Amino acid sequence: MIGAGPNGLAAAIVLARAGLHVDVFEAEPTAGGAARTMASTLDGFLHDFGSAVFPLGRGSPFFSTLPLHEHGLEWIESPAALAHPFADGDAVVLERDLGSVDASLGEDARAWRALVAPFAERWETFARDVLRPVPSIPHDPVTLARFGAIAVNSARGIATRFRSERTRALFAGFAAHSFLSLDAPLGAAVGTIMAVSAHAVGWPIPRGGAQSLTNALSRVLATMPSALYLDTRVDTAAAFAPHELVVCDVGPRAMLDIFGSQLSAAERDAFTRFRYGPGVFKVDYALDAPIPWTAEGCSRAATVHLGGTFDEIAASEDAVTRGRIPERPFVLLAQPSLFDDSRAPAGKHTAWAYCHVPSGSSVDMLKRMEDQIERFAPGFRERVLARRTYAPAELQAMDANLVGGDIGGGALDLMQFVFRPSRRIYATSRRNIFICSSSTPPGAGVHGMCGYHAGNAALRSLGR
Repeated sequence: MIGAGPNGLAAAIVLARAGLHVDVFEAEPTAGGAARTMASTLDGFLHDFGSAVFPLGRGSPFFSTLPLHEHGLEWIESPAALAHPFADGDAVVLERDLGSVDASLGEDARAWRALVAPFAERWETFARDVLRPVPSIPHDPVTLARFGAIAVNSARGIATRFRSERTRALFAGFAAHSFLSLDAPLGAAVGTIMAVSAHAVGWPIPRGGAQSLTNALSRVLATMPSALYLDTRVDTAAAFAPHELVVCDVGPRAMLDIFGSQLSAAERDAFTRFRYGPGVFKVDYALDAPIPWTAEGCSRAATVHLGGTFDEIAASEDAVTRGRIPERPFVLLAQPSLFDDSRAPAGKHTAWAYCHVPSGSSVDMLKRMEDQIERFAPGFRERVLARRTYAPAELQAMDANLVGGDIGGGALDLMQFVFRPSRRIYATSRRNIFICSSSTPPGAGVHGMCGYHAGNAALRSLGR
């Protein structure tokens, strides 16, 4: 197993649970990939390197079969799943309970429930169907077909269902997680899944940070025939001569670097042509007090979307997809220490924020991001004790899978939605080499399903 991110650990558990001995090689000194926690600003302040909020982690069909709570994982759910403030000082505060949307969404409550309720109420089978490769036989074909009719649309197309600018903006924030223009096909798929998960499983954080999820997965693996080797980078296929199978939690570029000479010409071409999406510019904050939101409801949510109206968010995301720097970027912000006092010294707080930028951008987005935060929380800068910025190149240096700062494992479009990273999906032209990173279906998100499916594909290759 190359790589000990959530997908790598998931694949390793699948294989070890089947009775195989699994050696896991992780290039970094700490397991987790983008699901790590570190002290990046001041002593005593814990910051998540990549993933911070885990709707798909809690709602993962595979993770839910594992005794992660027995190995130290505790989910914390903020009172509200998400907050989306506006320039007039108001905010949409989205509760997990679908019945509460009458108060938060008013005239759009019925339309919102019509969009998300059919899937939230069937989350167990819905998640299994959407978090698997396409095509495959669904558990609930009627619900999946209903979702498919929505998924092919752009975010703007779905937003027209709502009368209020507030609700349209709320959906824009969910859809922006796709890194797509809000006018591009498939944006509605990501936006709807994000909205559904908020009601079905919430948007929880792990107590102690993302590392707690990684540590729990590592401890589950340790109960099985396995060994985990940290700070052990794999640069050549020769390292795997004695191993019957090789499963890789790496991207297409790394596959070429390690196994290029062993793969078919067609596969090398597919991996070479694989396209990565935009990157992110990220900031960790150590704060001397909570963020001073104008809309008090924002303090009830671990996650806050900062972008204003639908058109403002659309302009930001469209600029990025065209290779331009948005002057007023859409900012995704997490404030975990409001609900988890293990993240900072007593009375102090942490925050985590990022915005989308063109792939590999070297532009410093700090002022633009903080201007956006100040727009909804005047006086924010005065609360900052320390900050640590990460440009796309720095993110890639700390996790080789984040090519150009792309946290999604590759651009999301129709071809790369179905065939990631090639037509073989998890398999390769070598019968004993497999790939399980987020560059495979179902793609980005800390859910382990790429690893789960790849691990099972590897077992099938052995006749198991």
